[in-house]
Amino acid sequence: QVQLVESGGGLVHPGGSLTLSCAASGFAFGNYSMSWYRQPPGKERALVAHISSLPGGILYAASVKGRFTISRDNAKNTVYLQMNSLEPEDTAVYYCNAKRGPSDYWGQGTQVTVSS
Repeated sequence: QVQLVESGGGLVHPGGSLTLSCAASGFAFGNYSMSWYRQPPGKERALVAHISSLPGGILYAASVKGRFTISRDNAKNTVYLQMNSLEPEDTAVYYCNAKRGPSDYWGQGTQVTVSS
């Protein structure tokens, strides 16, 4: 059974940091591209960061570049999103995604709220 379980969300003050984790199981994690998406209240889900199954394939949304870092640990079947200098505009539900060809899996999401 495929599972993607996000954790690490919560409430943080502007300028603060959080690290999200996504633990994967039920598929060959190392062969999949992994991404983080987010969906702010009342808006559509959008890509935040992507990391390929091959070395060097990383990209970020312009709004988070320089503040967020995506990484993966294939030995732990886990992908991370380190988020620094958080802004109220980063408030959203953050989702983990795994994709390879037609296979496309999603986690249940974790809430991140940036507020003073």
